[in-house]
Amino acid sequence: MAEADGEAWVWAAATSAQLAAGVASYRRGYPGGRVNPSLMPFKAFLVASLFVGAGATAVMGAVRAAGIRKVEDMKGVGASVRRRLGAAPRAEGESSAGVEM
Repeated sequence: MAEADGEAWVWAAATSAQLAAGVASYRRGYPGGRVNPSLMPFKAFLVASLFVGAGATAVMGAVRAAGIRKVEDMKGVGASVRRRLGAAPRAEGESSAGVEM
């Protein structure tokens, strides 16, 4: 577990940096005559990408902090959730659509 504690701050820092950059870019808005107005869609995409990236790093940090390191760990979490919801366990090789693979 020491490995997870050591890297948790990296994910938190990445999330904070991306969120702060996104908020700063959003609040700055259209800077008047300094930027060509035709470039504004690219700026909007940049700001949206920062917010999506912040969300992704936050989720990844939470998953890593929960101790999930491999696909098998995630499958175990899924089986636990299904068991708690009272759903039948999945058959071996069954996909999420219920089709055999």
